[in-house]
Amino acid sequence: METKKTAAEAFDGLYSVVKRLRADDGCPWDREQTPESLRGALIEETYECIEAIDSKDWPHVREELGDIFLLAIMIAYMYEQTGLFSVSDSLQEITAKLIRRHPHVFGESSASTSEEVLEQWAKIKVEQEGRKPKDSLMDQVSRALPPLDRAYKLQKKAAKVGFDWPDVSGVWNKIDEELAEAKEACEAHREHDSEIHREHLEEELGDLLFSVVNICRYLQVDPSVALQRTNNKFVRRFQSVEQAMKKYNLPMDKDHIQQMEQFWQEAKNED
Repeated sequence: METKKTAAEAFDGLYSVVKRLRADDGCPWDREQTPESLRGALIEETYECIEAIDSKDWPHVREELGDIFLLAIMIAYMYEQTGLFSVSDSLQEITAKLIRRHPHVFGESSASTSEEVLEQWAKIKVEQEGRKPKDSLMDQVSRALPPLDRAYKLQKKAAKVGFDWPDVSGVWNKIDEELAEAKEACEAHREHDSEIHREHLEEELGDLLFSVVNICRYLQVDPSVALQRTNNKFVRRFQSVEQAMKKYNLPMDKDHIQQMEQFWQEAKNED
């Protein structure tokens, strides 16, 4: 049985493996990778880790976190190879930032609530780290976020300063309004089939999605988590339909939509 290692020993072991893979006589595939080529993998592994957390599958969480550690170290080591900065530089910087931004833990400041901590962070970023205050609250939300997550965070920022619906009925009414406008845009696009009508339809559907994200935010439901649950549910039920169609030697095509719908309802009832 392998001896249990400390976190530092385990990190050193992974770092050594990454260095070996990236060496001149290392793995051809690993040596060909760049920070840019691994961006997609970093996003994918993050979402897989989130899925494992949601499923409460702890062995899977452990595995996926390992994959994220690997990618983080691999990308940092790529920059170390170029001489821009080292893995150690990155680790020391985040350690120093954690200590600096937690004076209520490592210093003499006090913060007894999460709100006070966030306010303290904002001051530290400007007063100690020299970051310029954002001209707009909206600038505090990264443009690089996936659209669903960005919409959620934009709405949270606006609500934080009171730009919000007084009650939930207003949010539902807004969804009804945007749904009606999206239907009108769909009919116009169907009748005219022009680029300007397609763009208008895209705009109205975007407004509808934004409103649905807003009801999630208002009811304190993370829209990405909610959508992921629905994605998983759809996959589970569709796979059940596939199995049933295969059992009865029926092809998966539009000519057998009634049979597929029947099996879908059966899968739904089982859920």
